[in-house]
This record gives sequence, structure tokens and C-alpha cells, in this order.
Amino acid sequence: MTEFSTLSRDERALYNPAFTGLAVVRAVQGHQTEFGTPCPVAIATLAAVMALQPTIRTALPRSTASGLHRWVQEHPAVRTSMALNATAMADVVRPGLLMALQSSTLACDAEGHLHVPHKAMKKAITGGSADVISVQKAALLLGRWLPSAGSTSTVMTLLGVRP
Repeated sequence: MTEFSTLSRDERALYNPAFTGLAVVRAVQGHQTEFGTPCPVAIATLAAVMALQPTIRTALPRSTASGLHRWVQEHPAVRTSMALNATAMADVVRPGLLMALQSSTLACDAEGHLHVPHKAMKKAITGGSADVISVQKAALLLGRWLPSAGSTSTVMTLLGVRP
């Protein structure tokens, strides 16, 4: 299990605010696509935190048809990774969320939910490396999938993260 603090310099380069903001945007896009509603900030942040962790990305199911509860039981390393890394990763994701809001790539409604303004971000996922593409695809999937397990606090509890 790789803790965030032990990531290589190349891996840490992915975690700049512009890229972490992109991961949040992809999570919000996924949520909007699946539910047609703005995304709670906690879900968008949680999805980005998970997508940025290689151990979690490789364990993700191929579709949203898999149940989150069963998936977490089948992949105990996910809970361990979240327990070890969620706080540090959230600290890395927050500046990206702020950057996405400041650049109007994301918008926040009166209820505090996030949405991607029309034409603010292309739907096509591209990138200069396989990691860049896989993080975006994982964030998109997680934005669609995490809310299907219930409330935000239920999802966080399943993953071993405190709301």
C-alpha cells in the first residue's frame, strides 16, 4: 500500500491544482450525466480523492452496475487506502476545486452543489499520459457511481472515511 507521502516525484506532479481540479470536474460531469442534478461537494471531492489513488483506480469496476457495498467488501485495500490517504489527498484536491470554481469551469448553486456550466469542459477525455486519462475516467465513473449507494454519509462510512 502506497501512502500519499511516499509517492514518487512524478506521481506527485499529477497532483497540482489544475489537474486535481480537472478530476473534480470529471466527477461532477459524471454525477450530472447519471442523475441530471448538481453534485454535492463532498461526493465530488471524495470521487477525486479516490480517482487520484492508483491502488483504488486499478480496483474500480468497469461499470456502475456493481454495488458499492459488495465492491468494498471484495477490495479491503480500498478502505485501508482511504483511511491512510483521504485526509492528505483531500488537502491536495481542495485547491483544485477552488481553481475550478475561480476559472468558472465549475459553478456552485445556492444549495452548495456543483455543476459544470454548459460548454465549460469537453466531454471527451484526453491527456498526455495513461495516468492522466485513467484518473479522469475513474473520477467520471465515481461521480456516477458513489451516490448510487445512498446518502453521502453512508458512502463515506462504507469507505471508512468520516463525514
